[in-house]
Amino acid sequence: MPSIPKQIATFFAVLAVLYAMGFAAGQIVDTSHGEEEMGHMEAAHEGAGGGHGADPVRGLAVAQDGLRLDLLTPELRRGKTARLRFAVAGGDRNVTDFDVAHEKRMHLIVVRRDLTGFQHLHPRMAADGTWAADVRLPEAGTYRVFADFTRDGKARTLATDLRVDGDADLAPLPAPSTVARTDGYEVRLETHHVDELEFTITRNEREIKTEPYLGAGGHLVALREGDLAFLHVHPTGDGTTFETTFPTEGSYRLFLQFKHEGKVHTAAFTRATT
Repeated sequence: MPSIPKQIATFFAVLAVLYAMGFAAGQIVDTSHGEEEMGHMEAAHEGAGGGHGADPVRGLAVAQDGLRLDLLTPELRRGKTARLRFAVAGGDRNVTDFDVAHEKRMHLIVVRRDLTGFQHLHPRMAADGTWAADVRLPEAGTYRVFADFTRDGKARTLATDLRVDGDADLAPLPAPSTVARTDGYEVRLETHHVDELEFTITRNEREIKTEPYLGAGGHLVALREGDLAFLHVHPTGDGTTFETTFPTEGSYRLFLQFKHEGKVHTAAFTRATT
């Protein structure tokens, strides 16, 4: 076989070195770009940049910061009242030291994946750290269970899925509206600025004053459509005005709970952000 001239061999050797250097540089650029993108994603995921220093979105994971939500009742029968049991585990033991927040040590939110069937429960804890609450879910499907609590002064929300037997007839999210009606009450939503939500409640065309519920004039839960991210909402004063920051564009379902004449009522709204 004829030998390759020395000049040609040197030329190809130089090309090979340049190619290797370019590939390595490309890898460095891609890596740094990926880290930058991850930083942006984490910032968006954590709800950074809130006008009122809002807490990050929560409820996207079953385990976080060394704590894990163990759902001891993973499936319920449709239309049957049953005891839902769970625990918050830290390592190899159940956690028992919870702070009191909004007058309770544990808030349990149950809602179907299409954001229907909302329930807000206050379970009881046994000496071994297991919690229990009676619940009845009339519709089949997959529900999201949120354990919302405060420990060591830090608010946390862990979540997992609960199955209810049968074929689910999922409903589309209702269109955005500033008016909701429930149990003979009309609730109007007003937005004075992007982070403040004010609710006015009337019955028989007369405005009513709510009674204290969970330490405030009302309680508001906001969930994001799709991943059901749980937004922390701050009540202002003793009325039904709340501050929150919507971390991303999209649709959110707002569940306002208020107490009047000794009964708790729930009004639901769809809010679209752009």
